[in-house]
Amino acid sequence: MERREFLRASVLGSAALAAPVSFVQAATSTAATSATGKVKQGSTANGKVNLGFIGLGQQAMYLLATFMAFDDVRVLAGCDVYDIKRERFERRVKEYYQGKGEKKVKVDVYEDYQDLLARTDIDAVVIATPDHQHAIIAIAACKAGKDVYLEKPLTLTIYEGQQLVKAVRKYGRILQVGSQQRSSGEFIHAATLCREGILGKIEKIKVHCGRTATNPKSAAPVPYNLPKQEVPAGLNWDKWLGPLPTSVWYNQELDPFIDAEHNESFWGAWRWYKETGGGLMTDWGAHMFDIAQWSIGKDGNGGPVKICPPGYGRYDQLTFEYDNGTIVTEEPYNGGEQGLKIFGENGWVMVCRGSLRASDKKFEKMDLGVEKGAYESQSAHRRIWIDAVKAHVDPNCPVETGHTSCTVCNLGNIALQLGRPVRWNPIVQKFMDDAEATKLMHYAYREGYSLDV
Repeated sequence: MERREFLRASVLGSAALAAPVSFVQAATSTAATSATGKVKQGSTANGKVNLGFIGLGQQAMYLLATFMAFDDVRVLAGCDVYDIKRERFERRVKEYYQGKGEKKVKVDVYEDYQDLLARTDIDAVVIATPDHQHAIIAIAACKAGKDVYLEKPLTLTIYEGQQLVKAVRKYGRILQVGSQQRSSGEFIHAATLCREGILGKIEKIKVHCGRTATNPKSAAPVPYNLPKQEVPAGLNWDKWLGPLPTSVWYNQELDPFIDAEHNESFWGAWRWYKETGGGLMTDWGAHMFDIAQWSIGKDGNGGPVKICPPGYGRYDQLTFEYDNGTIVTEEPYNGGEQGLKIFGENGWVMVCRGSLRASDKKFEKMDLGVEKGAYESQSAHRRIWIDAVKAHVDPNCPVETGHTSCTVCNLGNIALQLGRPVRWNPIVQKFMDDAEATKLMHYAYREGYSLDV
């Protein structure tokens, strides 16, 4: 298949990959139906998806530009706890549709996401909040009957991911995880070399998540240590915290102030601290471990069985052992480049965004099909979700896949935090006789917040 046909077919699952393209196109244009088989109410049934955005920071602006460009999408509303980001969102939506010739453009903004979810004319939501809000908001969206595009990593904790999987399936929603490498030619090709046996048995995979100034030694997060600052006018800090304890104080690096006319000059630093994020282990690991597990058939239904921090036995890197004998490590392998190097019996392939190299040129013979422009602006992965919403079928990175990819990242952080090996049962998703590790699968939400499904 041509890459575009492959991406479109992936909406319908692996069984559809052998189907004629005409069948795929017909199926993806079908009116969306609920889990009960009834036609979903709203404009989705008429061929257009009405979107609301929750979280209006830097990543949301990339997503907004992509989704507005789809002719069968209409952006109706946005939500953020910071007024300056709400103002930017409203202005950009109006400017876009006015540029398309519309004289009067109505777009609503909210501070509380529940107000947006209460709208019956919104079919689906794009969630691009900090990680600690992902599970609570996505579960609420499922309860409200909305389909979801959720930025990676899926959740902050393993338990949150388990609950979100339950919610998506209980309420019959369509959830796409923002792991866009799943829809990018170089990563599709690398995974195909592995999954079709072309590289032979996969023996080892090196994953590099990167390093930051906050932790130059590993990809793990560090304790929150930014100085306390006064909360700016227009930012509802209590709502920003959500389930986090109030002991996490405000610093502008967590929610960067912006000139409303421009984008933020840096990514929110909540990513780098263990109270609010998972470090590069989850920030980039959610991308790279996702491809590693996809390549060895452990995505969506598997995971490692033993995780060892550096310094144990023969391991000098954070190491994940799988029941099929594959070893995955987190370590630099090509300077500071974030990506993967996959070693098989027949050779190796090294892949990062926009690049694929291999031990033999025959493994490189492919049309990478990489979209031009900034990686975050590429549209293929988001197009797959819109088609999936309209057809009411799982996309190419459904909730179970996002959960297992996020879990392996959290397992790495837990092993590093404990400073010893941990054993994990990926089938039942439990640690093996390890109460100390089990406690780290979640944290105590503050009063008023829960994960009821």
